[in-house]
Amino acid sequence: MYTVFLAGGIASGKSTVGRALERRGAWRIDLDRLSRAVLEPGSPCVAEVADAFGEDLVDAASGALMRGLLAKRAFADAESAARLEAIELPYIRELLVHALEGGPCGQTSPAVCVVEVPLLDRMESMLDFADEVLVVDCPLELRRVRAIGRGMEAADFDRRAANQPSDECLREHATTILDNTGGPSDLAARIDAWWVAREANGWEANDGE
Repeated sequence: MYTVFLAGGIASGKSTVGRALERRGAWRIDLDRLSRAVLEPGSPCVAEVADAFGEDLVDAASGALMRGLLAKRAFADAESAARLEAIELPYIRELLVHALEGGPCGQTSPAVCVVEVPLLDRMESMLDFADEVLVVDCPLELRRVRAIGRGMEAADFDRRAANQPSDECLREHATTILDNTGGPSDLAARIDAWWVAREANGWEANDGE
């Protein structure tokens, strides 16, 4: 199975691309969902997080992690954020391994799996899973305009964008860059071209696209 890591900044069109590839027949994995799964009640990751950031983070009755309180503590400074990532990433990696090895439930293994990666710069230890890193590229200001046009507050966009890897960082990690400066039809055409080219090559990346 050919594994693609799909990345892009906020409002870049990453999820649009992911959904389009899924409609084409790709199996889609959302790494955000896996990151939430490792913090389910009773998980060993929750125990490690509580040990590092305070046992009071875990509700005694339900075992649920108080994520809002964790965020306040873990993102208070860069050192704390790095400590949380160091705890979570091995568990996320383990879930991704199980998912890739097991395949979609009740289905034969598809030709391609697309893993949506929210923060590519923090997933470098997992890049060995990827046959290709596909980055949806769109300038920050255009993404900002599009996000505001969809109802997002400008300050909210700026805050989220500031916590994501830069466009330069994404391009440095990319095997392939999918330009999304045009309209929906332009993006759809680029997705189709990407799919057809990979399918024709038996799902092998063409470096330098």
